[in-house]
Amino acid sequence: MKQKLIRITTVPMSLNKLLEGQLNFMNQHYDVIAVSSDDKALKRIGQKEGVSTFNVEMTRKITPLKDLASLVKLYFFLKKQKPRIVHTHTPKAGIIGMLAAKLANVPIRLHTVAGLPLLEAKGFKRKILNYIEKLTYSCANRVYPNSYGLKSIIEQENFTASEKIKVIGNGSSNGIDTNYFNPRLINENDKESLRADLKVSNKDFVFIFVGRIVSDKGINELVESFNKLSLELNSIKLLLVGPTEADFDPIKEKTNKTINENIKIITTGYQQDVRPYFAISNVLVFPSYREGFPNVVMQAGAMGLPSIVSNINGCNEIIKDNINGSIVMVKSVNSLYDKMKNYAENTEEYKNIQNNTREIIVNKYQRSSFFKALLKEYKTFE
Repeated sequence: MKQKLIRITTVPMSLNKLLEGQLNFMNQHYDVIAVSSDDKALKRIGQKEGVSTFNVEMTRKITPLKDLASLVKLYFFLKKQKPRIVHTHTPKAGIIGMLAAKLANVPIRLHTVAGLPLLEAKGFKRKILNYIEKLTYSCANRVYPNSYGLKSIIEQENFTASEKIKVIGNGSSNGIDTNYFNPRLINENDKESLRADLKVSNKDFVFIFVGRIVSDKGINELVESFNKLSLELNSIKLLLVGPTEADFDPIKEKTNKTINENIKIITTGYQQDVRPYFAISNVLVFPSYREGFPNVVMQAGAMGLPSIVSNINGCNEIIKDNINGSIVMVKSVNSLYDKMKNYAENTEEYKNIQNNTREIIVNKYQRSSFFKALLKEYKTFE
């Protein structure tokens, strides 16, 4: 009889996007139960991955009463299920999941850190978030930052003892399926059709951003940089592929106005399959303020795109400057503008960098290799 492994995230989208395929793989070795909020979406992911599910409502904000109710519900569930391992992801699921697992005497308690939102917080809020982070780690047997840069930050902040921290493989929370993210899978007819829908010429040099359209992803700086560049160069476009979150981390009104008025900026909203959008683009621009180990940068590389990324952990591990992309200063409009202009104008340099992109991702971040490394890690506790 297989032992139970419970994987917990705050929202089901994290199970689907951050851990795609991983639950199904682990279900061959453990009896996997996925725990998250939004019961309908959670059940769909459970069916997709072939695993059981259990609904615990969690919020991404600081909501003490709701969090306490979630903690109690999860505690009783764990006491009943008696899992061997509880493995949490995302900040809120981390604190609730690790506390509940500790109280329920779950023997193996693991937490993955895929970014630290608290790094952008200040004052009293920062103190609260620091305390929660330390409490989460204190309840865990091991903490897995998904990048070496994130590991260094955790050590510098003294959130937990260094011997408790470990990076799996070369980083990431799930690796990348390079068989799926393969430019050869998108045919020319599909690309031409998408270009026509978006009013993008095949002569345009296309910059693309994929992710949430929020401030801490660097959208304000990206739009300002591109807007400036679009006044100088004719055949360029910017695709913004992703959902807006106006109530969580809204972009500036000025940025919204530019997006609506500049005909060279195209918004698509959330897209289930981003591969066709990468296939008609030239460069990913991802000027985020903070990350763990960004999937989108690996996806772009696997699709043959160089990336312009900010000099933050995760991004500066995947991208080597002038090898498979470029690294710019965080929150710097000028630095971003200069790199974007350089790519659009210097065709030979762009192609030299582009030639390296897919091979680097295939060699270092193949998903199947990550799954095996994580399974091996689980087995070290047995």
